[in-house]
Amino acid sequence: MGDLKTWIIGGAIMAAGLAAAQAASTNPPPQVAQCAGCHQANGMGNPAAGFPALAGQPAGYLEQQLYAFKHGSRQNHMMKSFAGGLNDASRKAVAAYFSQLPVVAPATLPAAPKGDLGATLATKGAGAGTPRAIPACDSCHGAGGLGRPPEFPRLAGQPEQYLANQLTAWQKGSRNETNLHLMRDVAVNLSPKQIKAVAAYFAALPPTSTSPSSNGK
Repeated sequence: MGDLKTWIIGGAIMAAGLAAAQAASTNPPPQVAQCAGCHQANGMGNPAAGFPALAGQPAGYLEQQLYAFKHGSRQNHMMKSFAGGLNDASRKAVAAYFSQLPVVAPATLPAAPKGDLGATLATKGAGAGTPRAIPACDSCHGAGGLGRPPEFPRLAGQPEQYLANQLTAWQKGSRNETNLHLMRDVAVNLSPKQIKAVAAYFAALPPTSTSPSSNGK
């Protein structure tokens, strides 16, 4: 009887969670309409314009970014204007909505970059044992750059220019929204060539769990 009761309660909790996710997808917060112009209605971004995909990113991460834009620890004039109008509740609602959208694999991806510099930085890092060592990106962002909730976002399939711009922003201090300074400590040790290579590498990876081998790797 105890097992049956546990199963029933667990099933009810799961059903409630699914219902909440479906409700969030069909009834987006009113602020979401402003996001579609840059990030598309499906939340998969605009690679040509360098706007990132938000769909399926960790809710905690998205909420943190909106807070950072509002308070200036991450700088972007357009996003500051949008985030400045959000209170705690609306920020949480917008983040939850995009986190629950399905990640849609694009019909095409950029060609895999030539050379293995980007792949090496992503999967192995560089300069182990030296003061300027660079840890593997995948050690935080997960295998294939698919993200590691609740803190680390997906990098795979994000626009190359967006990724390169973020690494440069970390270097210059115009992005500094965490107390751990993990990304700043990494970015300051990257050369322009390394930034370009690792950004191109992740941009060419599928944003879903599809094996990277299907993308010519």
